[in-house]
Amino acid sequence: DGVAALAITSQNEPGTDGGSHGGSSVSPEKVSADSNNNDDTVTRTTTTSTSTGSRSIINAMGAIVKNGIGKEIARGVLRKKLSKMRHLVIRGGIHPMYLDALMPTILNLFAPQTVTYNGGVAKITEWKISCYLEVMEGGVPCTNPNLDLLRVCKPLLDTCNDLFAEWYRQQHSCNNRPIGKENKDGSVGGERPGDGPKVKRLMTFITRYTAAPGEQALLKHVDGAGKVDGSVVVALPIDRWSGPEEENSFYGHGGGLTFWDGKGTAGRPQEIQYDTRSGDIAFIDRAVWHQANPITEGTRWALVIFYKVA
Repeated sequence: DGVAALAITSQNEPGTDGGSHGGSSVSPEKVSADSNNNDDTVTRTTTTSTSTGSRSIINAMGAIVKNGIGKEIARGVLRKKLSKMRHLVIRGGIHPMYLDALMPTILNLFAPQTVTYNGGVAKITEWKISCYLEVMEGGVPCTNPNLDLLRVCKPLLDTCNDLFAEWYRQQHSCNNRPIGKENKDGSVGGERPGDGPKVKRLMTFITRYTAAPGEQALLKHVDGAGKVDGSVVVALPIDRWSGPEEENSFYGHGGGLTFWDGKGTAGRPQEIQYDTRSGDIAFIDRAVWHQANPITEGTRWALVIFYKVA
């Protein structure tokens, strides 16, 4: 695929890194997301992707990710651990120019499927704004994944595997429990000596949020009802291909991500908001509360992957 071989040399945008179980007794402390200016030059080369999560693989990912992302993940994880947080947001981790080349095909193949969740997700029982590329065993949440869209996005998905595996390795590097064993805080921790995490995509989907009722957001929730080991969210570009950008843009009208993570005053979780843009990638540990914030105009696109770690 020509998109996978896209070569880019450009100046990258500044980078930033970026709970409670939602009961009525929780009054989260609101804080702004921390930031770290990073003017790394981005040089892209053709590459293939595996799911080992090793630093050498990440350094070879130049066709899709920005230069130095492995080091940025390591620095970001360290800062988050100091704040007892289990998520990380990297600005422009997936290069926006790569996504711009991919997005017209995504728009052409996107076909949302209506699915019903028992008990609902974030108080929504019928969800109809996502297109599923990969589904869990037994056809959950639907039995007809979009295999054409999966084929087109596979280089990006394999790259996300590597990035998630490296983030997960860093996030759980000081834990003594074996991978796959649950910690008291609901995370899945640990790393076997000399053995990095092996990750498997459980479910992959692309969501298109709109200003229409029921399509504006996915409010406070945990991914996979807390049964997945972690997840990735990639912000996709504003749709500039099916109509004028000013009509499809949600900028200035909501959007982004909110996390309830770490500890604020009186032991309450902090509420951290990120105003995400194309290429921003969020790494989320098991059972971390978060939401896709509502938009009131335009459309907002996101790629979401649920993971199992072995």
